[in-house]
Amino acid sequence: MTSPFFTPEHELFRDQIRRFVAEEVRPNADAWEAAGEIPREVFRRMGALGVLGARHEEAYGGAGMDVFASVVLGEELGRAGLSGFAASTLVHTDMASPHLARYGSPEQKARYLPGVIAGETVTAIAVTEPGAGSDVAGLTTRAERSGNGWVLNGAKLFITNGVLADLYFVAARTDASAKPSRGLSMFIVERGTPGFRVARKLDKLGWLCSDTAELEIADCHLPADALLGQEGRGFYQIMDNFQNERLVMGAITIGEAERAIEITLEQVRTRRAFGAPLWDKQAVQHKLARCATLVEAAKGLVYNTAWKESQGIDCVREVSQIKVFCAEMVQEVAATCLQLHGGSGFMRGMEIERIFRDVRIHSIGAGATEVMLEEIAKRM
Repeated sequence: MTSPFFTPEHELFRDQIRRFVAEEVRPNADAWEAAGEIPREVFRRMGALGVLGARHEEAYGGAGMDVFASVVLGEELGRAGLSGFAASTLVHTDMASPHLARYGSPEQKARYLPGVIAGETVTAIAVTEPGAGSDVAGLTTRAERSGNGWVLNGAKLFITNGVLADLYFVAARTDASAKPSRGLSMFIVERGTPGFRVARKLDKLGWLCSDTAELEIADCHLPADALLGQEGRGFYQIMDNFQNERLVMGAITIGEAERAIEITLEQVRTRRAFGAPLWDKQAVQHKLARCATLVEAAKGLVYNTAWKESQGIDCVREVSQIKVFCAEMVQEVAATCLQLHGGSGFMRGMEIERIFRDVRIHSIGAGATEVMLEEIAKRM
């Protein structure tokens, strides 16, 4: 049956990503996890395939596809069973570079977007700070005018791609006297800029192949054209892109959950206990049937919200609901599937063990569940 949401172009895109994941990602998962990073050549190969520029303008080398391309990308990268890889890629495609694509000047886009789309330039979004995560309005990193440019001072924490990125989009306060939501601006900072450095690489519970950094910003001088978008509009730019970010995070959980179910079905159909395959046990069937049902419910919520987004309909409530429901869904599915693996599921090196660790972040990152529930309640 033809999907009412996905076109043949979307399905070709899906097939391309699925082949890439099967041939180039899963076989290297353990090596990338051990190294704590994804080789730069992988970004270049994805760039050559057109994966990194699906949503960007054709004038800069992109494909100009719609929001459902991001949903497809999120789902298929989630299915890799290596969510650190999905996180690093999607931060680049859907969480960091959209700031440049949406708010950059023609000169800024011409300078940076071709490299971003080709995978030559890896991007990161630097918003979170030691004292401000979901509370974006509470950011304290400062940007002050200096001659014909700016000077930045502050710190950023939990920055995905923060160690290896070439280009950072940094949120800083440009007007201390304005309302918290009106005094922020965004800046483009290139790797190697004096005064901008990686303070430390962070060790995490999951997403091990996704490099995460604490950044130190001390007397970092930037030219006037480093300002990204309008001065004082940074908060609104961040909030606007959060909607796409959270939608894509929902898509990732669909792929993660489907992969967990897939490998668990194989496990229970081949693993024998008490004289029969585990799959013959009604309790096992019911557990996986519930998991499959939860995934379908998540798809309905994500796909319908993506359609509303494509029609220009305000869907902050629905995106917040995605963030809550999908985070809980994938954690339940991963826990159930690990349980059905028995003792082997608790062993390092098992894919389900990695999935179980990786999905825990979903109720924390990109807006904690408690914050999302507040957003939903405001709109009831």
